[in-house]
Amino acid sequence: MRTLLAGLCLLLAAPVFVFAEQPDEAARRIQAQVLGFDTHNDTVQRVAYLNADLGKRSSDGMIDLPRLREGGIHVPFFALWVPTYYKGSEAVRRTLDLRDAMQRLLDKYPDQIELATSARDIERIVGQKKIAAVLTVEGGHQIADDLAVLRMYRRMGVLSMTLTHFRNNNWADSSTDKPAHNGLTDFGKQVVREMNAIGMIVDISHVSDKTFYDALEVTTKPVIASHSSCRALSDVPRNMTDDMLRALAKNGGVVGVNFSAAFLNQQDAENLKKKTTQENALEPTMTGAALDDYAKKEYLADYATTHIGHATLDDAANCIDHIVKVAGIDHVGIGSDFDGIPDVPKGLEDVSKMPDLTAALLKRGYTEVDIQKIMGGNMLRVLEAVVGE
Repeated sequence: MRTLLAGLCLLLAAPVFVFAEQPDEAARRIQAQVLGFDTHNDTVQRVAYLNADLGKRSSDGMIDLPRLREGGIHVPFFALWVPTYYKGSEAVRRTLDLRDAMQRLLDKYPDQIELATSARDIERIVGQKKIAAVLTVEGGHQIADDLAVLRMYRRMGVLSMTLTHFRNNNWADSSTDKPAHNGLTDFGKQVVREMNAIGMIVDISHVSDKTFYDALEVTTKPVIASHSSCRALSDVPRNMTDDMLRALAKNGGVVGVNFSAAFLNQQDAENLKKKTTQENALEPTMTGAALDDYAKKEYLADYATTHIGHATLDDAANCIDHIVKVAGIDHVGIGSDFDGIPDVPKGLEDVSKMPDLTAALLKRGYTEVDIQKIMGGNMLRVLEAVVGE
């Protein structure tokens, strides 16, 4: 594998010895130099629903271009998320709406952000001091059971897809629904094989434990859990067990730590369970613009106001520690879920706070090389293996 990370470090800055600096100073320098992958955010929803101008620093939301730069996140994964109550062609239509919203951002600020569809793109774009935007689809229902739709998403620049969201789809079980398929159906296995073939990363966040193991059995490429954390620390079904972490490591994959307070601290978990139950009960019957208006209302009710949970920045560092202990330093990354979580940890309220997490890791004894891996090197390796250079 080409040493893209080493090349990028040379592009971004000359080496400086960490021991000559205070931890906070070192953290800011290191965070400015890392690739800065964050494998999941829901910020496109703010563009689509609120016409948010991400080119300007805002007091609303958790991500915009100035705060991405301030936080040292140079490779954010923007999720094209469609609620599971969108069915069939309606789910495809809404995915295209979100892709259009993302394109409007790219077209408005070409000097600041550019779509990345390969590891080489990321190397070039970050080297030019711009944001390298990666697109994902969050939920297998969005292909409407049609591999041709999956292939077209890939042609539109989408590099990964979560196999499910809150509910089961017709070919895979979700972690937050009653099992219907005992994991992946035969067609679900075809989806995984097709994703391998076309260079799209299989994302197992949101899937049931059985779906996770079925996907690992079928895939020939590394997979990711783009925004999941540790069930040992917070017992919610969206988090991963230690056995799952070990299996993911054996596959060569990476788990992106989710910053939802409920994912990091058990005291916050009940709120998440209640929200998931409420969303799974929604069954709107409208279509088109009326359905979009309904979804906007639900989004604003859930995410317009951000709350500080019981969790703290130290809980996020604890989760990283746990994954490193169980799976190894090569299999952990960041998957904040910013703009898609109602409750955040104290100290990680938005993406600009990322240097504070790096400072916490330095104080725990992580080296600069370790942090380069966590903040992007590990995910670059997966992206290169699946998508190509």
